[in-house]
Formats: sequence, structure tokens, C-alpha cells
Amino acid sequence: MAPSTRSFVPIAPRLRRTPPALAALLLVWAALSPAAAADTAPQTVTITGRSSSNSASISGFGDVPLARAPFAATVISTNQLEDAGITGLADLTRLDAGTTDAYNAPGYWSLMAVRGFTLDPRANMRRDGLPINAETVIPLANKRALELLKGTSGLQAGTSAPGGLVNLSVKRPAGHLRQASLSWQQDESVIAAVDLGDGDTAFGWRVNAELGHLRPRLRDSRGNRRLLALAVDAEPVAGTLLEAEIEYSRQSQPSTPGLSLLGNHLPSARDIDPRINLNNQAWSLPMVMGGRTGSVRLTQALAGEWRLVAHAMRQRLDSDDRIAFPFGCSSEDDYTRYCSDGSFDLYDFRSEGERRTSDALELSLQGRARLAGIEHALRLGVLQSRQRASFGRQAYNWVGIGHIDGSALVPADPALTDENTDRDERSTELQLQDHAALTPDLGLWLGLRHTRLDRRSVRTDGSRATSYEQSFTTPWLAASYALGADTLAYASWGQGIESTVAPNRSRYTNAGQALAALRSRGVEIGLKQRRDALDWSLAAFDIRRPEWADIGSCSADGSCTRQADGDSRHRGIEAEAEWRTGAWSLRGSALWLHARREGSLQPGLNGMQPTNVPARSLKAQSAYNVAGVPGLALLAFVTREGRRMVLPDNSIATPGWTRVDLALRYAHALGQHKLVWRAGIDNLADTRAWKESPYQYGHAYLYPLAPRTWSLSLQASL
Repeated sequence: MAPSTRSFVPIAPRLRRTPPALAALLLVWAALSPAAAADTAPQTVTITGRSSSNSASISGFGDVPLARAPFAATVISTNQLEDAGITGLADLTRLDAGTTDAYNAPGYWSLMAVRGFTLDPRANMRRDGLPINAETVIPLANKRALELLKGTSGLQAGTSAPGGLVNLSVKRPAGHLRQASLSWQQDESVIAAVDLGDGDTAFGWRVNAELGHLRPRLRDSRGNRRLLALAVDAEPVAGTLLEAEIEYSRQSQPSTPGLSLLGNHLPSARDIDPRINLNNQAWSLPMVMGGRTGSVRLTQALAGEWRLVAHAMRQRLDSDDRIAFPFGCSSEDDYTRYCSDGSFDLYDFRSEGERRTSDALELSLQGRARLAGIEHALRLGVLQSRQRASFGRQAYNWVGIGHIDGSALVPADPALTDENTDRDERSTELQLQDHAALTPDLGLWLGLRHTRLDRRSVRTDGSRATSYEQSFTTPWLAASYALGADTLAYASWGQGIESTVAPNRSRYTNAGQALAALRSRGVEIGLKQRRDALDWSLAAFDIRRPEWADIGSCSADGSCTRQADGDSRHRGIEAEAEWRTGAWSLRGSALWLHARREGSLQPGLNGMQPTNVPARSLKAQSAYNVAGVPGLALLAFVTREGRRMVLPDNSIATPGWTRVDLALRYAHALGQHKLVWRAGIDNLADTRAWKESPYQYGHAYLYPLAPRTWSLSLQASL
């Protein structure tokens, strides 16, 4: 019998007077009610990355298995995220060597780099294939899987940074489902969640809800978060599928500014308390990020294997961005780092009432046709999208001198003294994709995307208005050859586009003018093999990305020109392997990256390694199923990253580091309930190191590894 609303009524009024941990526990057990017993056999845990049954829908080539696709991609399932203790996008860097941190500030939205290129949160994120804005905290409780597509992304996106795309796949109705979970993380973070659903082929529904009390080991960062999501599927007539979903989320938590160089000195991570939060003034307010997203998708079967898909989505983000923000050292006239004595300038930053909306509508026709004796899998589509960002005036006021020990107390100054910039972007994209089977073993893959872009911006006081329109076409081409039933060789070439305008300020000679769109180019060759016990892949890539720069003194009117300035060239080899034998399951990935600047007009930059990009990265995961205790699995996670450059001139670098995490998973039956217990310890050795060194806003920041942290969770289902 499905739970009724009466199950929740007696509990809800008491939650306000109940400690967070107990309130969360009540929610978990309230979600479970007697029902028909499900399969309660102990589960074998495996570590999986690439799977022949997985497909990356973001590629646009339908359900082609990754093992047979001519590109590098990884699909990470919900179970993998749960076993690794991952609750946010920032932690994905633990599972894939090609993905690294790129200014992942706790309490803020996540930024990551793929193959050394930082993904643009406004251009490189997708949700069920449609573009979204990721300038927010992305909840994962209602996501089925995360897809990571690597390489130049001009085939899948009109404009985007090279490196790859991330696609969030939303959970859909999956029959009768009653599941609840409760998790705890040191110090007192508690998260409760339910996953409920029911239905059949004619109509199905699924609800995900999450309530979190956040008190991480980081000081002065208490917060809370919540999520409510509903997905429904209906098949009113045979051949017609209607899918709809809506999501509401909110997180309130103080964000965390980075530490920095002390003059010309890189402080030792062993001497820094990794729990310190410099955003610790009495007047510090939390960063609040709320989101509402809804989508509708209609799939209509046509004659033969053809189908028509209409997919629409709207996303609205509301944010209050507030922080006591450390930046530079005025006493030493150096705004790229902190002072030699550990002090820094502290600013009261507030930008409240931020609103970002994204709208997307895509129509596509997909199917198979035989032309000139060759079998073709075709996709034709048109995508119209719009992103708007509206802000009010903001505060960015100097309020005093802080110190890295967090002891300084300074007064607040919330006066709105600075203008912000509103943005409006519209694009129309036409797309054609074709997978031609030239022979049973040889495949040709073609893609072409034409984009028309219209962008406008204006300051919140109506000044400095800019507008421009551009059109461009991005091609993609690949060939694949099957070297037997389980091995694939491939080669691909593609392009991507990035577009911008020179700032409309008096110091620029080309103020407000649109710059020529810069075209990145990528080449990749790869080899994949899948067998019963061993899967592996190897890819070599070469990506060139043109860069913009401000040339000139930029100290007076008409002294600065924003222009193209050489390339960033990232060449590398990426390897992945997964081995399964008996009770063991092992998976590892490694990246060797040679990233350098070339052709720059700025002296000293050519030949330099980009900041915050390790040249070596290794990620490994293992699982051992204990034969003597059915349902018990021991898991281990190892992350190794090489040194990162702190400054563009490469004069200072952070040392490489290694982190080891351990976990266990125990699944068993208790009556009609199937229980899964998880326990973990992150950073087992309590390693002290600089996790990343982002160079943001012309300033060098440093973020330490989180200290040793314990976690526990219980998942119950029927």
C-alpha cells in the first residue's frame, strides 16, 4: 500500500521543535510504509566507469554504447556517487583523472576543468541535453547519472569553452519505489532524503525530497539546504510519450574565500588550519542560492524507426551573493596576493536579488535511412535558447585589514556603491548529425552546427550598453574501425567557438565592440576494448584554444586594447581501465597533460604552464566483496595530483599531493526492508596540502585539502 499524506501530518508540526538529526530520522522512516517485499538478496558492489551498456545522450548519437563511440566520455551513476559519498558537483574530481578543481570554493557554485580547460558555467552545462546556467548549487538527489563528454564541444553547443560538457540526467519514474536515506558527516551535517515513485507504462510518477542541516568541518559555515522534485511520465496512446518534471531547491550557507601567497612566499599547508574560514565577521551573511527548473518533453514515434522529439525547459535562479572578501595587499601595493605578514585588505561584498533565467526549446527528428546503399543514423534539430541575468546595485567596500589567522574584527559597510551588469543572450542553433555505417566495421560520423548569436548587456544605471550579433558554423568529423568484436579504434576532429565583447570602458580603444569569435580546434585518436573481465581505453588529444588579452598599459583612457593573443595548447594522453575478477573490482584513470601558452604578445607568457592545472593526475577506486559476510564490500579511493602553478609566470607552484579515502558498504534485509549501510573516512592520513591554486580576478588564491572527515549513512527501501 502506498504511503498516504496522513503518514506525514503528525510528524511535520513537531519538526520545528526537534533537533535536526532526529527530525531527519523521522522523515526517513515516515517515508517507508508496508508494501510487497522486494528482492533482498545481498548486492555485489562493483566500481564502474565506462560500460558497454551506457550511452552519453549529450553526444546526440542516441543510444550508441560508449564502448562503440568515437569520443571519450564517462557516465557516473547515482550508486557510484553514493558509494563515494559525493553530494555535489565539486566532488566529481575524485572519480575522473581528466577532471580537476577550478575554484571550487565551499558554499559557492562549483567550477571544474576538463583536460585543463575550465568549463564555463553559463555554456558548458546541460540538463537532459538542454542548456542551463550552473551559477548555482546543483542538487544531485534527483539525478540519475552525470555524463561527462570530453573534447571540443562545438558539435553539442553553439558557444562553449573547450574541454567538454557536463550533462545532468534527471531521474524518471521507474515503477514501485519506496526509498529513504539518512546521512551524517562530521561535525554535525545531517541530510535526510526520500525517493518515492509508482506507476506503469500508461502513467508513472516519482518524487525526490531532501532536507539538509549543514555543519561541515569548516568553521563559520553552518547552513541548510532543501530540495523537492517531481517527475511524471504518461503514454496516452501507443507511440506517444509525454515526460514532465519540476524541481525546487535552495541552499543557504556562508561561502569560503581562499587563502593566498604571503608576499613572495608560498605558506606551508602544514602550518595552515584547513578548517579556517576568513569569511567569519559577525556581520557575514550566508550565500543563498535558490533554483526552480521545469521541463516538458514529447516523443512521438513515426513510421519506421523515426521519431520526433519536442523538448522545452525553463530555469530560474535567485541568489544573494554576500561575503567578507579578502583581496590583495594595499600596504605593499600588490593586489595579486596577501601581505608578507599575513594581513590583507578586506571588503564587504553584497549583490542581493540576483536573478538568472534560462529558456530552451528544441525540436529534433531522429531515425535511420538507407541512402546510396549505406545505412545512416540521422538527427536533425533546431534549438532556440535565451539566458538573461538581472541584478541590482552592489556593495564592494573596503572595510579594513584582515589576517589569515581569522582574528581581525572590522566593521560592515553594506552601502550599494557600485553598478552591476545585466545580460541578455539569445541563440538559434541548427544541427545535423549522421552516423554512416560504410562497412560492418568502418563507421563515419559527421556533425555540423550553425549558430546565430545575439548578445546585449547594460549597466544597472543604463550606462555602458553593448550589443552584437554573430553567426558561425562548427563542424565535427570522426571515423571508427572495429578491430574485432570487442576493440574499437577511432580518430576525430572538431571545432568550438567562444565569443565576447571588449568592455565598454574609456581605457579601451575598442570599447563596446564585438571581437571576432575565437575558434578552438581539437584532434583526438583513441583505442577502446571491452571484455568480460577488463575494459580499457586510451586517448591522445591536441586542443588549441585562442586567448583574449588586454594589450597596453591599461592605466589611462585609450591605453588598452582587448584582442586575440596567441593560443593555449593542451596536448595529452588519457587512459582508463576497469578490471573485475572474483570478489575484486578495480578502476583507474590517469592523465598526462602538456599545457602551454603559445604565440602571446605578452613577454614571459609563451611556454608557461597555465595556473591551477596539474600536469599529472591519477584517480583509482577499488571494491572488495567480503565472501564471509554476504553484502559487505570494502572500498578505497586514491587521488594523486601533480603540482599546480600559482602565478602566470610559473615562479611559484604548489607541491603535488596524494589523498586516500576508505569506505564500506553493507546491504542486508530486515523483514520487508532492504537496508544499505555506508561508512567512510575521507583523507585517511589527514594529509595537509594545497588542493588547488585558482588565479581569479587577477589574484592568486589557495584552497587546502579538507581534513580527515568521517561519514555514516543508512538507506532503506522496500
